[in-house]
Amino acid sequence: MHWQTPRSKFRTYWTAKKHTAPLYPTERHTLLKKGAQMTRWTSKQAKDWWQGRPWVCGFNFLPSTAVNFIEMWHPDTFDMPTIKRELSWAADIGFNAIRINLPYLGWVYDADGLLDRLDRVMHVAKDLGIDTIPCLFDDCGFGGDEPVWGIQAEPVRGVHNSRAVASPGRAIVMDPNQRDQLQAYVQAVIGKFRDDPRILFWDLYNEPGNRMNFSDGDFDQYASALEQSALSLMESCFEWARSQHPIQPLTVAAWSTPLPGEDAHPYQTEIDRSALLHSDIVTFHAYWNRARVSEFIDILTVLDRPIVCTEWMARAVDSQISDQLELFHDRCVGCFQWGLVTGRTQTFLPWPDALVKAHGGDPTRDIWFHDLLHKDGSPYDDREIETIRRLTNTQAQPTERTAI
Repeated sequence: MHWQTPRSKFRTYWTAKKHTAPLYPTERHTLLKKGAQMTRWTSKQAKDWWQGRPWVCGFNFLPSTAVNFIEMWHPDTFDMPTIKRELSWAADIGFNAIRINLPYLGWVYDADGLLDRLDRVMHVAKDLGIDTIPCLFDDCGFGGDEPVWGIQAEPVRGVHNSRAVASPGRAIVMDPNQRDQLQAYVQAVIGKFRDDPRILFWDLYNEPGNRMNFSDGDFDQYASALEQSALSLMESCFEWARSQHPIQPLTVAAWSTPLPGEDAHPYQTEIDRSALLHSDIVTFHAYWNRARVSEFIDILTVLDRPIVCTEWMARAVDSQISDQLELFHDRCVGCFQWGLVTGRTQTFLPWPDALVKAHGGDPTRDIWFHDLLHKDGSPYDDREIETIRRLTNTQAQPTERTAI
């Protein structure tokens, strides 16, 4: 999940003003800088992979009975009946893809079991016409605790995503002695499924360098040194993944965006710029209104690759299905909204008040922040479901302003 924090909380990331071009390095510079980049897909390869596919419309999936991804994948709490039921609701709505995070600790303590459970989830999804995007690492440890493999704590009442834990965990990201083990994990997972048609693409690392911790109405931050460690790990992930020669493209989403009123381009942190120049396809996060997201897409088209928004939809900050889903459809930009069925993550509640306000929103609890369905499968808003069904039944046609 994505946030850019208020100016008063920490440093501004932005160096590129709007009157200058975005500061993306050239592809030639990137290839010369790192030998592993020589195997990055060309623009033509990426476009050939994308061409002819149905418009990708998916969601970030946690079953409603899981408080975080460890609870989803742990053998004692893995809830296949709920997963099957909720994925069937998603297919009925019209979704054709899911993005799911894997817990590194699951591989450390139960590698065969974790890979078997992933295989089972992908089998259920594919039978319903849904492709899978596995995400291997994630710095969004909003609960503030390091991950522990085992039974998870109950959600904190009234707090959005209160038990979210990072993977492998922020402390492990910052420990250089752990890199060999992390490499083994990446290569084992991608090596096993390197030619599996159920996987649409690999998302190697969710929001590298995200340091936020949530509490009731407020937040604080993890050590700033996480950012350089995350950058190093992310770049290594591309090298490790490519060593397995997967048939699917690799990506890490750019996620940092300027606050309202800041005269700056989006996605200009060192991490974001590196992610965009290592990725086979362009992915990004954007919890903003339609006009701003349209501007972000305009900027990202300079990279001349298929574009997918892998996180969006937060009603209180005007990231709305009612108008934005059609934008993605008409521009041939794939999209993955956050959440499906309201549950233990409590992501129907808003982010901390300061973050919502910084995004120009109202931290009201009168409307759901994320999620689409009640626990019985009934919609939060019938009009949203009708919009998804209408657009997923209509093939997007490229125009001169599309992502490809």
